[in-house]
Amino acid sequence: MSEDIGLKSSVGVIGAGIQGVCISLCLIKKGFKVTLVDRDDPGKSSASYGNAGHFSPYSSVPINRPDILVDVPSMLLSSTGPLSLKWNYVPKMIPWFFKFIKNCSKKNMMHTAKYMHQILNLSQPAYDELFEDINISGLVESKGIIYFWTNKDLKSRELEINIRNELGIKQQLLTPHEIHDLEPHIKQIYHGGVLYPDAKHTRNPRKILLKLFDLFLKKGGRFERQNVRTINFTSDNKPVIKTDLNFYTFDKLVVSCGAFSKKLTDQVGEKIPLDTERGYHVHFKGYDHLISRPVIFLNRGFGITPMEQGLRVVGTVEFGGLDNPPSKKRILNLVNNAKYLFPELKEHQDEWLGFRPSLPDFLPVIGPSKNHKNLFYSFGHHHLGWTLGAISGKIIAEIIAKENTNLDLSPYNSVRFS
Repeated sequence: MSEDIGLKSSVGVIGAGIQGVCISLCLIKKGFKVTLVDRDDPGKSSASYGNAGHFSPYSSVPINRPDILVDVPSMLLSSTGPLSLKWNYVPKMIPWFFKFIKNCSKKNMMHTAKYMHQILNLSQPAYDELFEDINISGLVESKGIIYFWTNKDLKSRELEINIRNELGIKQQLLTPHEIHDLEPHIKQIYHGGVLYPDAKHTRNPRKILLKLFDLFLKKGGRFERQNVRTINFTSDNKPVIKTDLNFYTFDKLVVSCGAFSKKLTDQVGEKIPLDTERGYHVHFKGYDHLISRPVIFLNRGFGITPMEQGLRVVGTVEFGGLDNPPSKKRILNLVNNAKYLFPELKEHQDEWLGFRPSLPDFLPVIGPSKNHKNLFYSFGHHHLGWTLGAISGKIIAEIIAKENTNLDLSPYNSVRFS
């Protein structure tokens, strides 16, 4: 890293979720002067607070599979299914859906799988580097993750298993008897499953986020709890952000505020087709002893993770934008599905709605703006924002420091939407 890029360079990072915090920490470790800006305190209510808590290095196979279009009508019509629409949002979603359909070919699916695997394969080592400086005792468990399904869902599972085999991802097919041996409390409705032994989970995502954030502050980082309204540029192309209270000028700027990033990228002339998949969670407190590791019931598109708060039941994909109110039907869907697997569950708590930032090719945007040399992006990680937090931070920091990442980053560039 050249001297003029180091301590003399200031970098602003917009968004204090796992992406923004990891980016900020990786930058400050390289000697940059970093200011993190968000309208909320880190971990207050964002997707980095309410996610499933999975570290999922195996999750390379995207949703844009050729067979998904056949499944969509039944998913929408099923009361227990994983997909729903807010019908008042459908007109706004039409351009995104058309782009998504264009990406539902085998060629495009394999392209996405290949380049998701490239960064997922590095995701855990990147976290290990960050975790060296914080105490994660009792917060991260290495017990793998189990997916299971019924016979009628077997064909699509075979496709995913075969692709992961091609990519060299470690997986262990499970018989019903083996699933029962591993997780005996689950109702025995399954006909098959797979264990991803290299996967991990956290028992409290918010605590992990706050430990990383505290480390950033201890290393000299600055945090401003302000709402960013606009991005502009000085005559020498330095980015300037305007908040509700102030103006801030930086040498470099990173936009990493998840599903809310589009409002800012639109301002700087980049029409990136970012939308949001709305996801929900509930807790069943005092029942985390029922499972040893996260489990995902693929037919109904939801998962359950044992956490400090109890069993966290997460899932559904709801297309409804950022402004629609939460759906009580989606919450009830999660509650009923959880009780289907564990009939002993009683009352639930902590209803939560979060926003997964999604792009129609299911690859994130990681890298420089196509229009402004001092502006950088890291968003669109859909359901893998938590898993990819540390590696995204490492990549962005290396790009800004003008270091060689030894990766092909072209598939993540925003120019692909031009």
